[in-house]
Amino acid sequence: MLEQLNMTLFHLINQYAGLNPFADVAAVLAAKYMPLAIILGLVCLWIKRDGSRDVVLYGVYAAVLGLILNFIIGWVYYHPRPFMVPVGTLLFPYSPDSSFPSDHTTFMLSAAFMLMYFKKTRKTGLILVVLGLIGGFARVFCGVHFPMDIFGSVLVALAISILVYQFRNRLKPLNNTFKRTYTKVTEMFANN
Repeated sequence: MLEQLNMTLFHLINQYAGLNPFADVAAVLAAKYMPLAIILGLVCLWIKRDGSRDVVLYGVYAAVLGLILNFIIGWVYYHPRPFMVPVGTLLFPYSPDSSFPSDHTTFMLSAAFMLMYFKKTRKTGLILVVLGLIGGFARVFCGVHFPMDIFGSVLVALAISILVYQFRNRLKPLNNTFKRTYTKVTEMFANN
């Protein structure tokens, strides 16, 4: 029943792929490059120097841990991508590995959810969550993921971001090390 719902939702979204060149290009760009928007958001917060650097580092930890958990899930549970079944329209070539959960979406949402836990980065986090969901939706539209892959990514991202948030005080020494190293490196380049 869940697989039938997954397939129905996939066809509902992917049926429009290949019909409009503008929509296809927009979807491919979002599917492939939306993680860069998340990285850019984190970099902007880092540069801002308003005390958000700890939150940025928590977002990076969440994204990395989310990808590690995805790797473990993919190793234990294999689910083919739509074009491997084969169903739907594929808008760009992709490697035929396990699709569940989506690494791109987990990466984006883990970092974005982390930012939402803190008042000073909540608005940026909300914007990045929306961009992450658009990127995940685009991956279904482009035929490289099923909707349940994206839903699984949302769950992984939520779980990991909650875990990192719970351990944030224990991560402070690691944050301080990264921030000190960054300061030393930038001072070294500034003096040369």
